[in-house]
Amino acid sequence: MRIYLDACALNRLTDDQRQERILTEAQAVEQILDMVTVGKVSWIASSLLRAELERNPSDAKRAVSLALLSFASECAEPSEATIRRASVLAAEGFGASDALHLALAEQARADCLLTTDDRFLARAARTRANVLPSVLNPVDWWNRRSQWLLQPESTR
Repeated sequence: MRIYLDACALNRLTDDQRQERILTEAQAVEQILDMVTVGKVSWIASSLLRAELERNPSDAKRAVSLALLSFASECAEPSEATIRRASVLAAEGFGASDALHLALAEQARADCLLTTDDRFLARAARTRANVLPSVLNPVDWWNRRSQWLLQPESTR
């Protein structure tokens, strides 16, 4: 299983945990990263993810998020084809950053892109673009993990 976490999903770990939704999403991300550390899931990061994390104005939060990147199995760099694909996705209504995250996840052959961004999730659910990885909230992925992990790679 290959997953791609975007910045808002990864940042849930350092967000204010007093809201139930944020706490639940942070717990799901934490559990997913635990699966990464034991080798049950491969995490694909990207240069875009790193750049977004580096822009966090909080030194402490930025340091935590950037340290987590060491657990990524690989770091995707955008190719010209990826940038063209991101343009197509942007034309379908994805924001520029979301389109590039999705194109990078496709390029890296991720099975799923995890995000907590409701607009990104809604756009992915209704897009006409041929989106290769599923786009899910980390909680939804965590709740479906047995389905994902037991599914043969050829059908993902």
